Amino acid sequence: MRFLPPLTGAALLVAAMVAATGPASASPGAAAPAHTAPKIAKEPFGTLPDGTAVERYTLSNGRGMTVRVLTYGGIVQSLEVPDRRGRTGNVALGFSSLAGYLSPTYQDENPYFGAIIGRYGNRIGKARFTLDGKTYRLSANDGENSLHGGDKGFDEKVWKAEPSRDGDEVSLRLSYTSKDGEEGYPGTLETTVTYTVTPKNELRIGYRATTDAPTVVNLTNHTYFNLAGEGSGSILDHKLQINASRYTPVDSTLIPTGELASVRGTPFDFTRPHTIGERIRDGHPQLVIGRGYDHNFVLDGRGLRNAARVTEPRSGRVMDVRTTEPGLQFYSGNFLTGRLVGTGGSAYRQGDGFCLETQHFPDSPNQPQFPSTVLRPGQTYDTTTVYAFSTL
Repeated sequence: MRFLPPLTGAALLVAAMVAATGPASASPGAAAPAHTAPKIAKEPFGTLPDGTAVERYTLSNGRGMTVRVLTYGGIVQSLEVPDRRGRTGNVALGFSSLAGYLSPTYQDENPYFGAIIGRYGNRIGKARFTLDGKTYRLSANDGENSLHGGDKGFDEKVWKAEPSRDGDEVSLRLSYTSKDGEEGYPGTLETTVTYTVTPKNELRIGYRATTDAPTVVNLTNHTYFNLAGEGSGSILDHKLQINASRYTPVDSTLIPTGELASVRGTPFDFTRPHTIGERIRDGHPQLVIGRGYDHNFVLDGRGLRNAARVTEPRSGRVMDVRTTEPGLQFYSGNFLTGRLVGTGGSAYRQGDGFCLETQHFPDSPNQPQFPSTVLRPGQTYDTTTVYAFSTL
């Protein structure tokens, strides 16, 4: 993350351009429409048990890319992009109604489909950390550890939404205030996450946060991708490249050991493209612990740079990931059980989707040798990630 001076003005000019509603989703294999003007539309998407209304925003670039985002959890509900023949299809796992995200089965498995993750993405060991000599205890929701912000993280909050358009880009700025003490974290955290769809078939995500007291923060997005199409089956034939020469091995509870291990000679070496399934069952102790890939990769380079590339042979779709973050969590959908039925009516089973979560490292508040996640008053947390789609 970068620390910037406090903001002094409005971050976005919000346009009065919100339409009433839009289609629920494109039919599988639909032909890409002719180029049209970019647009953003709003529609109701149900209510929470306490009566809070949830809305869905549809962002379209007029060139075949459509992203649907919920105010509940900032969830990317669907993401449609063309294949090599120009046919659009949804490549993000999710549900067709709010009920799916609220169902007891979903809450029990809690895969965090498409959601904003915070205050702290990934795990913090033993659900505690010490900052400036004071120990803070967090919600332990993953055995003895805290995962993805605790019992009720940012993925379960209703965010305030502000749509806008700037030339040929459309954006949705989501904001949420996390109060001091929420899930055990110190300081009131003012958070904004901005989704932008560009004419180049990119989804750009900008994360910003400020605090009134020293705290830790690590924001990310938890979209599960399947470039062959949501509900189409296994992602093990997807070819993956990650620009990382090291990764962080984990203990039996998936907390980093502190080592920055070389990927050379291991199934974690994606410096050249490999299919996800090529080495996933080879018995490496780290793959046994994670039931597959569920590891943080230490990205090479600095600034907004190429982090990963995924290609899918049948559709010809390509996804490039660029980020300013130091790490990338590659998760191969190991804990999907088949009990969840997605947008297209198919059950999601193990390995039916993958995540590439840009982030700081897991357990950084307890690992001083890792890049710091401490945010102090007067500083601004500011990171950017881009998911760019093209075809072979």
